[in-house]
Amino acid sequence: MSLSRKRKKELRRLQKDANQLWENQQVLVGHAAEVAREAGRQLGSINREQVVPVIQDTYNRRVAPVVDRGVKMGRHVVDDKVVPIVGGVVGSALTAWDVANAKRYGVTPPAPRGAFGKKQKSGPGLGSVIAIVLGAAAAIGVLYAAWQTLRADDELWVADDPLAAPDA
Repeated sequence: MSLSRKRKKELRRLQKDANQLWENQQVLVGHAAEVAREAGRQLGSINREQVVPVIQDTYNRRVAPVVDRGVKMGRHVVDDKVVPIVGGVVGSALTAWDVANAKRYGVTPPAPRGAFGKKQKSGPGLGSVIAIVLGAAAAIGVLYAAWQTLRADDELWVADDPLAAPDA
């Protein structure tokens, strides 16, 4: 296919304009990248100088006291509630173990005596019964959660084939 001189001249001019436009765009993109880098540096500086101190101040005034109170309350519950209950349960279990061993080997343990030589009551107290019930409930809850997690449920599986659209 042969082109006239006029068409060739127009195509060369168009190519020259396209190349010039491409060069201008490259310069423009380079300048935009420099502006974006500088904006990122400025944003980092503003973040370090303005945002971080405000967040730290707010954390120290509002969040830290609540967290400290929660930690103190948790420590109080563990030290004053959980440890005595667990200690009572362990003590009761060890006492039962000692009594069982004594009966097994035919040795009668000495009868525990309270103040003024009175016989102490035998059997677990109310706290021990409550602790045992709570422990059993917790164990049942853990077992139920494990069963729910590990059971096979066909409704949870997604079909591999997509469903066909209903006929209209």
